[in-house]
Parts: sequence; structure tokens; C-alpha cells
Amino acid sequence: MPKLRTVVVLTGAALLARRALRRRIEASPLWPMPALDPPISGRPRSRALRLTVTAHETVADGVVRLRLEGHGLPRWEPGAHLDVVLPSGLVRQYSLCGDPEDTSSYTVATRLVPDGRGGSREVHEGVTEGTTLEVRGPRNRFPLVEAPAYVFVAGGIGITPILPMLRALPEHARWRLLYGGRTRASMPFLEEVEKLAGDKLVVAQDEDGLPDLDALFTDTAQGTAVYCCGPQGLMEAVEERLPDGATLHLERFAPRASTEGNHAFELELRRSGRTLTVPADSTALATIRGALPDTPYSCEQGFCGTCQQRVLAGEVDHRDELLTDGERADSMLICVSRARSERLVLDM
Repeated sequence: MPKLRTVVVLTGAALLARRALRRRIEASPLWPMPALDPPISGRPRSRALRLTVTAHETVADGVVRLRLEGHGLPRWEPGAHLDVVLPSGLVRQYSLCGDPEDTSSYTVATRLVPDGRGGSREVHEGVTEGTTLEVRGPRNRFPLVEAPAYVFVAGGIGITPILPMLRALPEHARWRLLYGGRTRASMPFLEEVEKLAGDKLVVAQDEDGLPDLDALFTDTAQGTAVYCCGPQGLMEAVEERLPDGATLHLERFAPRASTEGNHAFELELRRSGRTLTVPADSTALATIRGALPDTPYSCEQGFCGTCQQRVLAGEVDHRDELLTDGERADSMLICVSRARSERLVLDM
């Protein structure tokens, strides 16, 4: 009988120890190392809203405008944009171009990019009136600041964040606008822009070549705020010709295409115990997905935040358009950002 009691006691103790060990390992798969904080990848950056598409209309060649309706929507200011989750799960960013005082709906527009990554085609062909879309935001990284004068430069669909700015300018404001496009028919909201701007507007078409930016910047006052949204080449041209004393504000919805200065680097994935090499001509995301195919991502351009990962060690070359300075202290977007150091350690 004493032997049976001993066996029962030892068996019970072993089961308790096994359960305790299992709980410890679940808390930290790398035990006996300290448990890591929960991963941050894919966390929504703002409260998601479910809105209904109540209008889907063509407003220029290859451009559609969506009206998204809801109730008590957050207010926004000119320059703000939404993260729109498409039915496929893709996340895309669209500038708000309607009335900031309208809390019942948001208005966005997008141009069809036939050889793009599929988001614009889905909006044009897969989204219809009655479709319910999830949106996040609004967020504003392109706000209209107070300035003694303004110069606006818009290329094609780049007019969308600038249009609400034109509506919001005080009557006494000094400003002028250059609006460029392939043809007049391809330029959304052109008639409204012409009414708003009058003789402050210069319309430039592609057949005329690069717009005369030197003439646009003639007699630019000290402190003039220059706002530009459009193709990469147009924004680079504006940067090169920016007058002394002017401040430049750019809205990008595509990463800089340059790979200049890229170098290969080592990437340690602490949770999974893997060490990878990211080639100079590839991205951290692509390399990681080769080893961990379920790694979440969406825009691949450094805008949506789906691929954000915590950085445990190493120096990051941040190339995104999203993270705050505080977030950049300990995380990165692996779709576009790289390593300044020879090695990065991620909480993956």
C-alpha cells in the first residue's frame, strides 16, 4: 500500500511539472530565454469602419470615383487619405477628395493601372454599388500648412489630395496651380479645378513635354509652401527646381524606385531560430516569405503597415511613408526598409 501511494504521488508531481513546463514553453518558445512581447505584424493602425459603396462613377478616362457611406464618420482635413481593404484583402491608399464637413460619406478616386499589381483593377471591375468595404483612417501625412503663398503641382490622379486644399484656401490667399495630364479627358475634376482656380491655373498636357516649372516658380515669395503629388518624374523635377526659401510637401503613393546603395545583409528571425541573407536586389519581405510563407503583407510599398515587425537589434534604413519616429525606434516595415548595419534581428 505505501508503494502504491508513493507511485501516485510521484505520478501526480510529474504531471504537474509537465503542465508547468508546457505553460512556460508556450509563454516563450525559446525558453529558458525571457518571453518576448506579442508580435506586432498586421495590427490595424486605426479603428476599422465598414462602409457601403453608394456611387461608382467614371469621372475621367480610366478614373472612377467612389462614394463610401456610413454614419458619424471621423472628420478629416485636406490632404488626408484612407486605407481601403478591398474584397480580395489587398490594402490600398486613396486620398479623400470630397467635403471634410460631410460626416455621412467619404469620396475617393482611383486611376486604372493596367500593368499594376491588381488593386486599381479590382476597384474598377470588382467593386460596385452596394459593395461593403473596410476602411481605416483617415490619416494625414500631407496637411495644408499656413504659408504666405502656395504653389500646387498635380499630375493626373495627383489632383485628388490637392482639390480639397484649393476649396479650403482663404479668399485672400496667394496661390497658383499647375495641373498636368496626358489629355484633358484623362484629367479628373478638371472643370471644377478651372472654376476654382481661374487665371491661377496652368494646364499642361504630356504632348507638350515636361511642364515649365521654372516659369511656375518665377517670383516665388520667401516661405512659399510648394505642394506636389503625381508621377515620380514630376516630383523629382519639382525637388530639383525648388526655389530657395520655399518649403516642399510631397505626397507619394509609390516608393522611390532607386536601389542605389543597397547591400546584402544578414537577418536573424529570433522566434523561429532562422538566419537568412537578404540580397542587395531583393527585399526583406521576399526573403522572409521564402522561409516563412505565412508572413502577412499587403501593399509592398511601405504605406499600409501590415508587414510591420519589431526590431530587436541592428540599425534600420527606414524607407516607408508610414511609421512615426517613435515607431521607427524599435520596428520596421519589411516590404521596403532595409539594414544600415550588416545584421538585423527581428522578433519573428
